[in-house]
Amino acid sequence: MNSEIGEFNDSKEKKPHISLEQEGVDEENDCPIEQVRLTVPPTDDPSLPALTFRTWVIGLSSCIVLAFLNKFFGYRQNSLSISSVTAQIISLPLGKFMAKVLPTTKFKVPLTNWSFSLNPGPFNLKEHVLITIFANSGSGGVYAVHIVTIVRAFYHRQLHPVAAWLLAQTTQMLGYGWAGIFRNILVDSPYMWWPENMIAVSLFRALHEKDVRPKGGLTRLQFFVVVFVSSFAYYIIPAYFAPSLSSISIICLIFKDKIFPQQLGSGLHGMGIGSFGLDWSTVSFIGSPISTPGFAILNCLFGFFLVMYVMTPLTYFGNVYNAKKFPIFSSSTFDAHGNRYNISRVLNEATFNLDLPGYKGYSKLYLSVFFAFTYGLGFASLSATITHVSLYHGKTIWALWRKARNSLHGKLDVHGRLMKTNYETVPNWWFYTILGVVFLLALWACEGFDKQLQLPWWGLIMACAMAMFFTLPIGIIQATTNQQIGLNIITEMVIGYIYPGKPLANVSFKTYGYISMSQALGFLSDFKLGHYMKIPPKSMFIVQLVGTMVASSVYFGTAWSLLTSVRDICDKSKLPPGSPWTCPNDEVFYNASIIWGIIGPLRMFTNQGVYGAMNWWFLVGLVAPIPTYLLGRKYPEKKWIRLINVPLILGSTMSMPPARAVNYIMWGIAGIFFNIYVFRVQKKWWARHAYVLDAALNSGIAFLAVLLFFTLQSKDISVPAWWGLDADDHCPLATCPTDPGVVVKGCPVIH
Repeated sequence: MNSEIGEFNDSKEKKPHISLEQEGVDEENDCPIEQVRLTVPPTDDPSLPALTFRTWVIGLSSCIVLAFLNKFFGYRQNSLSISSVTAQIISLPLGKFMAKVLPTTKFKVPLTNWSFSLNPGPFNLKEHVLITIFANSGSGGVYAVHIVTIVRAFYHRQLHPVAAWLLAQTTQMLGYGWAGIFRNILVDSPYMWWPENMIAVSLFRALHEKDVRPKGGLTRLQFFVVVFVSSFAYYIIPAYFAPSLSSISIICLIFKDKIFPQQLGSGLHGMGIGSFGLDWSTVSFIGSPISTPGFAILNCLFGFFLVMYVMTPLTYFGNVYNAKKFPIFSSSTFDAHGNRYNISRVLNEATFNLDLPGYKGYSKLYLSVFFAFTYGLGFASLSATITHVSLYHGKTIWALWRKARNSLHGKLDVHGRLMKTNYETVPNWWFYTILGVVFLLALWACEGFDKQLQLPWWGLIMACAMAMFFTLPIGIIQATTNQQIGLNIITEMVIGYIYPGKPLANVSFKTYGYISMSQALGFLSDFKLGHYMKIPPKSMFIVQLVGTMVASSVYFGTAWSLLTSVRDICDKSKLPPGSPWTCPNDEVFYNASIIWGIIGPLRMFTNQGVYGAMNWWFLVGLVAPIPTYLLGRKYPEKKWIRLINVPLILGSTMSMPPARAVNYIMWGIAGIFFNIYVFRVQKKWWARHAYVLDAALNSGIAFLAVLLFFTLQSKDISVPAWWGLDADDHCPLATCPTDPGVVVKGCPVIH
């Protein structure tokens, strides 16, 4: 039988185009979820090639480019996350171009019956979906690279590159095992519908509909090019000539020698009143304001207002936890005297463990009051999510779970029938083989290489057990409500109590326990997208597998290259003025390793430490959603009450730090403008151009930043020093303590 390697399509015997109408199926026999019925067409053409030469070339290129750019930007002051939507839009004209110019000749593979063509016909939707899945692997991030960064740049220790590479690969790949175990429930069941995929399906359909240029307007591609060029051209100003434009504080420009006004006005080190930025990377630092729903933006802004402008001033100026000894806003760690916490005094350099006598003879660990409450709010948002989902979606989830379980032995919906009829499923042993091999490699990474990662074999097993245990219940919640409960705080707290004083063991356990579950849910979500778009399951599996391996390697390679080539990367005290290599995300990760790993929760969040009262936030979060739920039941006609999302409000500032006040302010302004004003007043324009605008702005910034680095910044070519070259908001006094007993260089003495 003649099959095509370049067009790997695991369909069964070719069948004609099938539709719901042709089968004569009524609505009740379609999909039981109304949103799916309204969005996903119940049709399929199994003759369309999917895994073609074009898919491999464009898909792998997108994966590599996005992985490189996202890791490259991750080390910069204003990091930028470029989503797969950019590749989704750019790949369409590229695919059509390749379909026009590539030869249609078939090439036979020697000694086999396999043949393939570089150009099997018009560029089609299935190829486009697989390319986007490839790109999504590159845009998703590799959490484990944070561990590599803090070891090399913050702890200044060596880490074997093979161990680091294995860590990146295994933490990403373990999720395949959990995905394979639970895919029959979380993918095959029509009741597990993964709401976020409806956006992707809608965008695919919009891009593949005939795009006619409106009178006096532009096609989507033309609009993308115009915005891309404009973004590319403008970004050289805030990125190279005037980094200060990323955050401008009006109050700091007026009050240049007073602490209190600068604390109020600094958008980077304070409350951000009157601050703004003229840089799209500042606006999109915490996520795209264009693709975030309007109600979510309002919930986040309300939470930001409560935390930043109510809770922070009350606790700081009330001197809660000796707050005045430290900056009002900082992710750093401090000792009891207001100085930066000297890790060398509590860390045994030989064993890289906590030196308990040194700790007892030095000081307890302190945080800025804002950073301390970030952890408290993290506790609250975790418990609030459980209560919120139980109250608002509990009955629905239970009913869907029962139906899902029953549907496995009953009738499939139209999408399940089409997939089962036309394509071969992925054998379970594929998943289990990957799980076994990856677990052994993870064991080698942890126990080998002189145990540099500190995590013992039993810790790895415990992390995997937690990930496996939580994948199904959290997967059911995400598949029906679009909310994922994160395990990061719980995992670092568990290992912090069980295995204290081991910073790398703590972050490694967190990564294996939290990220492998998160990766599994990402794989399952993509599998469901392929299910809706009628992508051959084996093609989906291969693309996800290769994309994950390639992306992990590129993320690791980019990080390793920058860590070994950029002098003093991440060290703000040694970097030259205007240097963007401040590593804000990695600094927070490093401080978390100190808090949870070296010092440990027993000495931080109990009576032995300073912040034992923070545990009450678990209770606050548990009961906080109840009043809004009861109000919604009492006043069902007031629709806005049901839009109040307490977990979103409590967790709204979880990105701070590394995000700053100016990021939230500009993100909120842009979000309200695009997703509330434009969405309501110019809905047709929004539907046609909003996602394209977002992709073009981010792409222009990304390409210009990379070009700047390789042409000018890597060669230390800079403009003459001037006021705007400083990558700061010129509010130096905002970082000063206000306690009279603390003296800091560069800060006025408080009497």
